[in-house]
Amino acid sequence: QVQLVESGGGLVQAGGSLKLSCAASGRTFSNYAMGWFRQAPGKEREFVAAINWSGSNTHYADSVKGRFTISRDNAKNTLYLQMNSLKPDDTAVYYCSAVDSSEIHTIPGVYNYWGQGTQVTVFS
Repeated sequence: QVQLVESGGGLVQAGGSLKLSCAASGRTFSNYAMGWFRQAPGKEREFVAAINWSGSNTHYADSVKGRFTISRDNAKNTLYLQMNSLKPDDTAVYYCSAVDSSEIHTIPGVYNYWGQGTQVTVFS
């Protein structure tokens, strides 16, 4: 079992930045590939970014490529999402997720564990 707790969400003006964190506990963090997903009101949960177990491989949705950076610190059992040049369309609840795999996955249904989510609201 892996427990995930997100933090760092908030209200930010368009063009601003936020850094999300996801603290993991339970089983060995480095055993899992990790992902960030988001869900806006009335929309399905969508893939944002993923990272493999070591941090050597990352993948991004086209909508965030060049603006968001996913990273992890296995010594601190923490996953991060640095979000720059935020847009109103980035407004959503952001979820941290873990998959029992060493490699990247982009499909929500593949992931085994989820955090409770953190709200990000971008105003223009």
